[in-house]
This record gives sequence, C-alpha cells and structure tokens, in this order.
Amino acid sequence: MRFLLVEDNAQLAKAVSDRFALDGHAVDHAADLGDAQAFIETTDYELILLDIMLPDGDGRDFLRRHRNSEKGTPVIVMTARSQVSDRVSLLDLGADDYVTKPFDFSELEARCRAVLRRQGGVAHNKFEFAGVTLDSLEGTLTTPLGVETLRNRELRLIEIFFAAPGQIFAKPHLMDRLFSFAEDVSENAIEVYVARIRKKLSGTHAKIETVRGLGYRLVDQS
Repeated sequence: MRFLLVEDNAQLAKAVSDRFALDGHAVDHAADLGDAQAFIETTDYELILLDIMLPDGDGRDFLRRHRNSEKGTPVIVMTARSQVSDRVSLLDLGADDYVTKPFDFSELEARCRAVLRRQGGVAHNKFEFAGVTLDSLEGTLTTPLGVETLRNRELRLIEIFFAAPGQIFAKPHLMDRLFSFAEDVSENAIEVYVARIRKKLSGTHAKIETVRGLGYRLVDQS
C-alpha cells in the first residue's frame, strides 16, 4: 500500500517511513503542507499520516480541505496535544483516528490496520480465494500444500490481487501502489514479484494470469 506521511520532524519521519517500508509499504514523505498538496494531486494514497504543527500552516486546514474534496483517503492525525477537546475537534474535522506523540510504533501500525479495514469494509486480516488463505497480519499464505511465508512487497502485491479477484491490474498501477517517488525502480520489478508469487501459489487453483497488453489478474483455475 502507498501512504503519505506529512511530518516536519525529519528524524521521526525517517523512523516512521523505515518502519512501514519493512512491511512492504511505499511511503512518500512531505515535510510541509505545500509538498503534501502536491503529492495528493499527483497520485492516490490508501492512507495519510498527518502532523498538525507544520512550517507553512496548520494540518487541520489541510484536513478540512481534504474532507471537502472528492478524495476519501482516510487520515490518521499524529498530534502532541493530549487534551480530550483537541482530539474531539480533530475527529469532528474528519480525522479517522489519531495517535498522541510520543507513540509506540506498534500502536501506530495497529491503528493503521484498523482504519484500513474499516475503509475497505473488512473486519479481519484474512482473505480466502480458491482454497488459499492469505493472512495479512502474519504475512503467510496457506495452501493445501502447506504454509508459505511472504516477504514484505510480496505480501503487499498479493494483497492487491486477493482484495479484488478477477480485476486486471496494469503494471503502472502496481508500481504506483508498491513504490514511493523516492525509489528508482522499473516495471521489471513487478515481473519479479509476480514470478515469486506465482511460485508460492504453484500447485493451487489460484493463479496470477497475464492479460496480454493489459496487466495481471487473479483467477480460479479449478
């Protein structure tokens, strides 16, 4: 998944970005509201992590404008303010959740998972298709042949397919979901990860099918 992190503290931003990168997420970092606005006008995000006190303005103004736009991207506010009234006002402005600084990374990750589940209408971390179970939280793929452990970007890529079986995903779209602007990679990377997933699905009825000239889709070949 692709996240936008709006945070002016470089040390914290790097720590958060590195933590989510370990899980295979792509993170674009904006140090101010101007950069944040430029990012959301360039691509779509599954989640926005938003600081409030920024060099060029108040994150609440960004949140207000975002909620008045057509984009429904969920927003988790990272705030140093612990007053109940402050947190209530953020939720009333349209924040989907908040985390108070300083925070534990495991709490931030859990809040992100919860918000993303609500956004997708999913109440769990498991997907089932053609006799194969994907556990996003554990990072495993359970097939009739056993359990496969997924590496970070393998997991994020297969999540895309399992969340929308039968849908065709073009390489540029998959690139956009898996890699940030700061990463210099080619579309060949998608071919590599698809090949890895196919190997782990080998022997099952779940197949990643190539649709010539269009992209890839997950199909049941039983």
